[in-house]
Amino acid sequence: MKKGFSIIWIFAFLLFTPLILFAQGKMESGEESGNKEKKVDIALLPVIAANPTVGVLFGVLPGLNWNMGNEADTRNSTALIGLYYTTLNQLFTSVRANAFTKEDKFNLLTDIRFNLNAQPTYGLGSVLDRSTLVGGEDIPSDNPYPPFQQQEMMYFNNFRLYQTVQMRHKQSNLFYGIGYHLDIFWAIDDKMLDLDASPQRITHHYRYQDIKGINTEKYSQSGLSANATFDSRDNVVNPYEGHLAAFSFRAFPEFLGSTTNASQLWMEYRTYVNLDRTRPRNVLAFWTYGWFVTSGTSPYLALPALGWDMFARSGRPYTQGRIRGEDLVYGEAEWRFPLQKTKDKWGGVLFLNTTTASSRTENINAFSNFVFGYGGGLRFMINEKKRVNLGLDYGFGANGAQGLFVNLNEYF
Repeated sequence: MKKGFSIIWIFAFLLFTPLILFAQGKMESGEESGNKEKKVDIALLPVIAANPTVGVLFGVLPGLNWNMGNEADTRNSTALIGLYYTTLNQLFTSVRANAFTKEDKFNLLTDIRFNLNAQPTYGLGSVLDRSTLVGGEDIPSDNPYPPFQQQEMMYFNNFRLYQTVQMRHKQSNLFYGIGYHLDIFWAIDDKMLDLDASPQRITHHYRYQDIKGINTEKYSQSGLSANATFDSRDNVVNPYEGHLAAFSFRAFPEFLGSTTNASQLWMEYRTYVNLDRTRPRNVLAFWTYGWFVTSGTSPYLALPALGWDMFARSGRPYTQGRIRGEDLVYGEAEWRFPLQKTKDKWGGVLFLNTTTASSRTENINAFSNFVFGYGGGLRFMINEKKRVNLGLDYGFGANGAQGLFVNLNEYF
């Protein structure tokens, strides 16, 4: 779900967990299914959240797990559907799915979002101890900007449609194919921008867009991608072993509807190390990705940013978009372990992550500054056969960042 919400859902967790288990038990019942093997699992998680950005948020997070063939030769598919509305008239909707057809002949990746959004931005690069807005003709000599990164609230509407289709190479774990990627941002309201003030109040978003000659109120990216994925994980939603390596090169030409010509590269790797063969849930998990603008110019909100990965899972405990830049590299390690001697219902996690990002506009290099986050959480396995977890995590980060996070399935 969206990062940065202060989740007030512990009572909902205790109240609705029986409802989730009841719904799943009904689907598994022989009276309902005719004693046939269940094809679809549905977990329904109510969400209540509150913070100054959204007011009070109400929503639901359904999670779906299903199999399009036989479990002996077809991987399980998963989807998360989010629907949230806030007392400040904000709307967040999403459908994100990783699906495998019969015998794994095709892998389908879907990411659809429609948001009436409110989100802070802090500028480009992973330098948190100073403002990254540098001088220039439009920056007054009596510079009003603080010597540190300051939150700049932005309101905007966003529609995303990402669809990738990959074909399996023979009977291997290699998939390759093409995709279409569309992001539209409009009704952008840069709350901190004040061009009529004396001196003017210039924001990072306005400064970047002005330098690049891009409209500050609306823009889009639309393009095609070439993709390859190696996936040997034993389970998509909660792996105990295996590897994932993914590559996606995306071209956004103006003739396909992009505001500017640009290309981006996404590279990702995950691996899982089992620590105890007698308790496979005792796992060290590692995740890293790099996301780069490789040519041209991407608009500000379409730049690589923390928490804007497909399932919005990177960057606990930071708000979505807290770190942004033309180049962004992320790494995370997580220890997942059981909390019961012989059962797998309850588990725990400890995690540590780091992010670095560049700002070519402000001459900030990637790998020159790293931002860290750490924390831990609880897991409750609501479906042991398919390893579907309900998670509650708390994280801490730089400059007092902290947050409580709820999720279905593992973070990676």
